[in-house]
Amino acid sequence: MRKPELVDAIAEQTGLSKEKAHEVITAFTDQVSAAASRGDAISLIGFGTFNIRTRQARTGRNPKTGAEITIPASRTVGFKAGKALKDAVSS
Repeated sequence: MRKPELVDAIAEQTGLSKEKAHEVITAFTDQVSAAASRGDAISLIGFGTFNIRTRQARTGRNPKTGAEITIPASRTVGFKAGKALKDAVSS
């Protein structure tokens, strides 16, 4: 499901206009992004938790040349599904 389809589904389920549903989704994603950039975890009970994961620097190989390269340390966003989401997917 892409964002326009999600907007349509939320608008239909809640009775909001499509424009208002779009604003809500945009506000939600903006807040999740802002919290993640600060390093905060975002926990939605039953749905899941977004958290920041840190990857250490490591060495790798360039697949084209086989030369050894250094992959720098980085931060990324992880997601761990909550129980209700896991149950919905497995049924």
